[in-house]
Amino acid sequence: MSLHFTVASPARQVVESKGVEMPSVLIEVRRQYTREQEVALMEAVHMALREAFKIVPGDKNVRLIQHEPHRFACPPGREKPDFYTHISIDAFAGRSLDAKRNLYRAIVNNLDHFGIPKDHVKILLREIPKENWGIRGGQAGCDVELGFKIEV
Repeated sequence: MSLHFTVASPARQVVESKGVEMPSVLIEVRRQYTREQEVALMEAVHMALREAFKIVPGDKNVRLIQHEPHRFACPPGREKPDFYTHISIDAFAGRSLDAKRNLYRAIVNNLDHFGIPKDHVKILLREIPKENWGIRGGQAGCDVELGFKIEV
């Protein structure tokens, strides 16, 4: 199955998240991708979050860092060590175990399109209480109406 991700230009994006950029995602890779591949890789992870956590399309805060392989050790015995990918996700606490399992599966399935073997993806999900997020001009996350459900 081939996956295609369409990315709107920044000038045409509609932000539907009422100012909240959540979850916060960091993708770390050991190989160089083209600019288009980087954008598609970031979109692939974002699409998995949309599917599993039911976040709105404009609720996007995704970063990608490419490391020199000697600066990013990966577990030994990987068939394609340059494809090793580490994904850290900081999110509000409260998603169900099923939603988390669906997220992990969706991410590795979406990254398969880039030739990244499923056993070369490590996902670290950190759940952070709402009071530990400073959002919307310095307010605690627990003090604002988020406009979306966390309990999925």
